[in-house]
Amino acid sequence: MTAPAIGLAVPEFTALATSGKTVSLAELKGKNGVVYFYPKDSTPGCTQEGQDFRDLYPEFVELKTEIFGVSRDSLKSHENFKCKQTFPFELISDADESLCRLFDVIKLKNMYGKQVQGIERSTFLIDREGRLVREWRKVSVKGHVEKVLEALRELETQ
Repeated sequence: MTAPAIGLAVPEFTALATSGKTVSLAELKGKNGVVYFYPKDSTPGCTQEGQDFRDLYPEFVELKTEIFGVSRDSLKSHENFKCKQTFPFELISDADESLCRLFDVIKLKNMYGKQVQGIERSTFLIDREGRLVREWRKVSVKGHVEKVLEALRELETQ
């Protein structure tokens, strides 16, 4: 399966998320969606990225945008992380890596001198019609959420 391409529809997906929810692309129709992939709950960079989305969440809501964080962690881990950080958005558990593979974010990484398969920090902006309009790969956390918000504002003025 090839990753979604800019300007094309994102393939339908369904995934388990926090708060006992099941998330699907179909539910986003009429809203924009931000799907951000991060390596691991409760690690410094992942915590900061989630906090940045949390802190700017009201601005995303004003632009009729849903945010979803995705990692391979369990729903229990996600619930703890979400609660501790007071995230107002859902976290998707992708233990089988189906969503990670759909968006092609599983990459070979070096960890302590060993090659391992891991999530490459990435963010995807999906428009109200379900099309991929922007993607950020190999994300650096500092200032990233502001860039996503800026792209969303540009999208809304088109």
